[in-house]
Amino acid sequence: MDKELLRVVIILIGMLVMISMLLWHFFKSLRERREVDDYFDESEYGLGSDDFEVDDDDEMDIFPMREPVDGDALLDEESIKPTHKESPQPAPKTQSKTALPALIEFSIVARADEGFNGDDLFDAFERVGLIYGSVKVFERIDNNRLVDFAVASMIDPGTFPDTQLEEFYCPGIVFYMQPRELDKPLVVFDDFIETIDTLATELDGVVWDNQRQPLTAETIAQFRQMLAH
Repeated sequence: MDKELLRVVIILIGMLVMISMLLWHFFKSLRERREVDDYFDESEYGLGSDDFEVDDDDEMDIFPMREPVDGDALLDEESIKPTHKESPQPAPKTQSKTALPALIEFSIVARADEGFNGDDLFDAFERVGLIYGSVKVFERIDNNRLVDFAVASMIDPGTFPDTQLEEFYCPGIVFYMQPRELDKPLVVFDDFIETIDTLATELDGVVWDNQRQPLTAETIAQFRQMLAH
């Protein structure tokens, strides 16, 4: 017999077997359903609608009666008002970067007529952790190698020499901080003020604010308030 013909015959036989099994299951289920209907004769067990009654006063009621629910009351404004615990809390307001001052500039002016000496400045800067940067000013560097604030000389162009420090003198030093460029400006500002205070003591200088007036605790508090909001 040809192989293609044999394959067709096998397929047809398989289809006939499947059809036979489906018909057998169909008639079997139909027969079982009829046997169940014959067994459960409603009239034999007296379960007609006229005989099956429930006494509303029966203490053994399976479904106890309840007060009718007023659907409109569920939508009443008072009933859907959230409790104090569930009331949504407004999201905390974040400080806009543009609301911060663009630049904070304080200075330390030398009491001595000759000003600050280069050797003394470098030693003091090193003790407070300031680093001499590539643009020849000193910088506070954070853990991400970013600049928090910088210290420049009052002598134009504001840089410090890296040689012959004993011959360098300047009347004062200027501290610069840019709050809008910082992730935590208030934290940096506190370090800013602490560094200035330490250096003013070590170098014997007077601290000026951004108006070139003696820096006061009130001015510091005002800046802290601006940076904290």
